[in-house]
Amino acid sequence: MRRSKFTPTQIAKILKEFDNGKSVEEISREYGVSTSTFYKWRSKYAGMSSKELKRIKELEAENARLKQMYASLALDHQMAKEIIEKKL
Repeated sequence: MRRSKFTPTQIAKILKEFDNGKSVEEISREYGVSTSTFYKWRSKYAGMSSKELKRIKELEAENARLKQMYASLALDHQMAKEIIEKKL
């Protein structure tokens, strides 16, 4: 998973600037993000504080790590099953 170049605090700051009246085009130009990225952030993180954003980012990273671990274990289990079936 690609890591964002913006911290949760920066994302919260960018969203607050929009709430304070700055246009999406100005924000996109200033921070170098596309308008679609901005709107994704807005739909996902609207109304959250930077602490909440940071916690969500940590949980998403942990979830990705756990999914990877599960996939690896499932593959090992499947290989072990095939080896046992061949011996019988």
